[in-house]
Amino acid sequence: MQIRKNKIKHKLTNGEITSTVMTPFPITAGFIDFIGQYGFDGVWIETEHGAIDFADIPDITRAADLWDMTSIIRLNLNLPSVIYRTFDVGAQGIIMPHVNTANEARIVAESSKFYPLGNRGMFTSRQGIGVEDYTLKANDETLVIVMIEDIIAVENLAEILTVDNIDVFYLASMDLSQSMGLLDQPNHPQVLKTIDESISKIVAAGRIAGIGVTDSNVESYIEKGVSFVVTKIHPWLEKGAKNFLDHCKKRN
Repeated sequence: MQIRKNKIKHKLTNGEITSTVMTPFPITAGFIDFIGQYGFDGVWIETEHGAIDFADIPDITRAADLWDMTSIIRLNLNLPSVIYRTFDVGAQGIIMPHVNTANEARIVAESSKFYPLGNRGMFTSRQGIGVEDYTLKANDETLVIVMIEDIIAVENLAEILTVDNIDVFYLASMDLSQSMGLLDQPNHPQVLKTIDESISKIVAAGRIAGIGVTDSNVESYIEKGVSFVVTKIHPWLEKGAKNFLDHCKKRN
């Protein structure tokens, strides 16, 4: 049996743009079965803020496997045992929030990879069942993303970008605005300027930038060099719901 290929990791390696979908509510295997039909490359599974436990991850990621979507778990702790346990139960990728230093980034990278790239605990993941020599092949199929979402991380970005075996450096405007003293102002000109400058640094270093996008700005961020784009579904639901209810109200 061959190891399952990580769709997003390989597309990024090939210089392609990837699409990942996320929701503001806890994702279930049933949701992935529904959203899978639309063709997203990956699905963001929220455990930093969402009510998803380790016991939920195997079935959720199994559904993503069936739809050839890369399962990406956002964690809540930068601890080696939490990182490799998440891979062990079936995730194809992890995204670590609030990575502010090169040392913190190094912990993420090394905990995600087996020797000689790291020190991930030796275990055959759910992704490795039936795969001969899984631990020799797994490093090529694990997607590692760190979040640059505090101004201190921006200040340390040049050093963070030197850390090997990180696939994506993901910029998050909401927390960044807070750390800049601009609470809940992700579209403030200074925040957007900081993000654009950070994207330029990431791309100039030959690394991959990621960011959350909307229908209105996705093309502009791709033009700036972003390859890993993530979108939320609730703006589409909100727009559709309001449009439908407006039609209903016209009949009252």
